[in-house]
Amino acid sequence: MKLWHILVLSLPASHTAARQRAWRALKASGAAILRDGVYLLPSQPQCEQSLQDIAANVKADDGSAWLLEVNASETEQANFTTLFDRTTDYSTLLADITSLHAALTETNAHDTLKQSRKLNKALTALGEIDFFPGAIRQQTETALLALVTAANQLLSPNEPQAMAQRIQQLAKKDYQRRVWATRQRPWVDRLASAWLVKRFIDPKATFLWLPTPRDCPADALGFDFDGATFSHSGNWVTFEVLLRSFGLQDSALGRIASIVHYLDVGGIPVAEASGVETILAGLRQQILDDDKLLQQAMSVFDGLLAAFASAPTPKANSLTGKPND
Repeated sequence: MKLWHILVLSLPASHTAARQRAWRALKASGAAILRDGVYLLPSQPQCEQSLQDIAANVKADDGSAWLLEVNASETEQANFTTLFDRTTDYSTLLADITSLHAALTETNAHDTLKQSRKLNKALTALGEIDFFPGAIRQQTETALLALVTAANQLLSPNEPQAMAQRIQQLAKKDYQRRVWATRQRPWVDRLASAWLVKRFIDPKATFLWLPTPRDCPADALGFDFDGATFSHSGNWVTFEVLLRSFGLQDSALGRIASIVHYLDVGGIPVAEASGVETILAGLRQQILDDDKLLQQAMSVFDGLLAAFASAPTPKANSLTGKPND
């Protein structure tokens, strides 16, 4: 016998707004419809909490709600489980991912990455209500990862692999007037890292843009490629490694790091990331000289630093976990 939660609710027909709120909440919870006004979820802590919240809101809107816990026989269990089959939803996502991958070119790689983030958001939301995951979920996740990897390779060839290594504390005085080398046609992490070097580590730095990582001179400080002096480490991108290596723990720099991290490897969305990405993509498309590209990109990061330094760090909303506007 397996336990299930059943919510039975009723709202006056005249309470149109309340009925819509309840319906949206039930849909977001992933509840299955047994019949009009009767909804089902498996006996899991998050499911019970969702139904309790919906029941409380219905009662607050002058409706009636009963939350029941029922046992299901093996036959009922099988029948109930089929109500939560998400195969069609995953198939739709998988088709979108496959179509994007088939059309991927160097020209549209940036737009593809932006679309892949939307797909990842949809996939994450679907996963939260996929109470009985099957093979198609893993297939869809694998396909999306392959799409993102392929787009990143086109946009940023020779992207480094993260290595697990201890980050040593370094003195800025030992890294002055150096040649810093990274892969040519820099993107977000490399542009931000070069800006950080120029503004906070080595103001007299010069930069060398490498056709391939193996072209790095022995006396240059390589960054953001496999085998470089500074590159990805653990969950940190190169910008974050540089921050920690040189003890740059300013809160405004930390907010820029969040943007760079999200745009480079994904993770927690950042409100300003989309705008920064759009500006840098436009500059990269227009400016083919990497020195001039960095010069323009530095103004972008200078502006971010000034804005973040003069504004308080946004506090997360206690209900949504997202920054307040």
